[in-house]
Amino acid sequence: MNPVIKQLKERKSVRVFTDRPITEEEKYAILEAAVNAPTAGCQQLYTIIDVTDQKLKDALVETCDHQPFIATAPLVLVFCADCRKWYNAFKEYGCEPRDPGVGDLMLAVSDTNIAAQNAVVAAHSLGIGSCYIGDIMENAEEQRKLLCLPEFVFPCAMLVFGYPTEQQLNRQKPSRAEMKHIVHQNGYRDMDKDELKDTLSANLGEKCFEDWIKAFCNRKYNSDFSREMTRSVKVFLEDFE
Repeated sequence: MNPVIKQLKERKSVRVFTDRPITEEEKYAILEAAVNAPTAGCQQLYTIIDVTDQKLKDALVETCDHQPFIATAPLVLVFCADCRKWYNAFKEYGCEPRDPGVGDLMLAVSDTNIAAQNAVVAAHSLGIGSCYIGDIMENAEEQRKLLCLPEFVFPCAMLVFGYPTEQQLNRQKPSRAEMKHIVHQNGYRDMDKDELKDTLSANLGEKCFEDWIKAFCNRKYNSDFSREMTRSVKVFLEDFE
């Protein structure tokens, strides 16, 4: 198998790290991979915040749904969709730009997440584990204060990096749904009840699907943190209305 494809298939989230530091050269390589990602119109519609202050890491533990491993990660990067820098440049040089809108934000979010995934792939190639922290989209008011985020800047992804422990290396990667359920030809198609069950049962094991999906809905989709994320995103979207 092609080694790049093999690494992509093997990569899994890492939440427990050894004490081994990430060198400056390794950090540079990860960031260099990120900023060389595909980007809309070569605009690089993102800003990456390198969190080196331990007190800030500790604060992010609390604002990102109380996840203590954030504080122990040797490298923490916040990827922000940035519609501000081009807007400011347009104004500074007499272009009379319109205010950024939701479409601009969605394009910037796409740019940002592509850059973040490049960082993940680069880190994995170096033997460095990573984990996405989607909870950076919660607690908008607090995240703005902590990260000094101005108008038209949205924190859409956070990544923590570190060398994985032996337990994390040996932990089985969760299964993914079969491609026949994920890849639709020439247009979207709704799946019936039975196919939905097949699609979502990849990691079910011996559990009863009906009980599992009700519990999952309550634990994830209807959870307090999910509702808070929706509220916070609305707060950020007010910049773009």
